[in-house]
Amino acid sequence: MYRKYGGSLHWNHPGRLLGEDEHGVWIGCPAGMLARRGHEPPTVFEFASVMLFPRDAWWTAAFNARPHDPEIYCDVSTVPQWTDDEVTMVDLDLDVLRFLDGRVHLDDEDEFADHQVKYGYPEDIVSQAERSAAWLMEAVGAAAGPFGGAHTRWLSLVM
Repeated sequence: MYRKYGGSLHWNHPGRLLGEDEHGVWIGCPAGMLARRGHEPPTVFEFASVMLFPRDAWWTAAFNARPHDPEIYCDVSTVPQWTDDEVTMVDLDLDVLRFLDGRVHLDDEDEFADHQVKYGYPEDIVSQAERSAAWLMEAVGAAAGPFGGAHTRWLSLVM
């Protein structure tokens, strides 16, 4: 479950624990899954995806089944925290997306700047989020680490 800084509920949905590897914990999300942003009405995700929750990094990633674009959607967040069968983190606005044509894009820089003022993000949160976004831009763009196809095996378990 994603929260925003200050504790408000953000995106939340169920998923199925698929397993762990050197990159972190993988969760499967089948096509037709219902998700909610905050307390808004549910949204149907028409495509299958897998989500990666690294053990000690300030980001999460969703790897979407084709033909969904973007194919990779990373949220800069606080380190995911597990309690029983739930994972929670704070979404820090910045997103890194890789599209099917290979373009990599840093999204929501304006929201990140606005929220630094609105919510009073501490300087260590701001600098960590910026470092994570820069690392993601490089790793996703280079198809390095978990962004080089590690998701394929996990996604096959959901489709």
